[in-house]
Amino acid sequence: MLVRRARAVAAALWRFARRFETRALLIFMAAMGALWAFFSLAEEVGEGETRAIDERLILLFRNPADLNDPIGPHTFEEAVRDVTALGGFTVVTMATVAGVLTFLFHGRTRHALVLLGTVLLALVSSEGMKAIYGRPRPDLVPHGSFVYSASFPSGHSTLSAATFLTLAVLVSSLEARWRTKALFYGLAFAILATVGLSRVYLGVHWPSDVLAGWCLGAAWAFLAWVVLRWIGGRTRG
Repeated sequence: MLVRRARAVAAALWRFARRFETRALLIFMAAMGALWAFFSLAEEVGEGETRAIDERLILLFRNPADLNDPIGPHTFEEAVRDVTALGGFTVVTMATVAGVLTFLFHGRTRHALVLLGTVLLALVSSEGMKAIYGRPRPDLVPHGSFVYSASFPSGHSTLSAATFLTLAVLVSSLEARWRTKALFYGLAFAILATVGLSRVYLGVHWPSDVLAGWCLGAAWAFLAWVVLRWIGGRTRG
């Protein structure tokens, strides 16, 4: 009886180990896929292949009779500026500091380090890619927000994807209820989606800049999940 029970436990542990490795491999492949998508898009942008659709999409957010006028009332335009700030350096820094301190206060040092490292790497990679590609900002419409760097990739999109998706991963790793997990992931995707769209609406980024930023930021978030599992961070589901 004891031997049979030991074998059953060993088999259960083996199934768990195999499931863990498969899941980690799939997430790692997703990260590599996101990076492949980023560099593929960068190649298309460099060859001018995205110009036509970029122009068509950015003009969807403008009054055809007056390209200086974004669609919607002025109050909506102001609300979009508030939304776009969620992906800005100041808000991302505040969210990261708050997240790191919260994890540290609860004894989750590994989670704090993963969050801090992911955000820093996303920031450095975004600025590095901007310097490498040096794509000019959209010139079809006036900019609805102050800009001071190159266009590709969108830094707001990169940072919002990396920061809020990683926060969702880290919080979900400590949460057993799937509804709570779904809530955090839903909020993260809502933030990164609205931030990206706000950059196009304000005329400060081409749509391909935003898509590339999402790919780059998501890649860092996926890698954060793999690193958390690798260093032994407690995860659920």
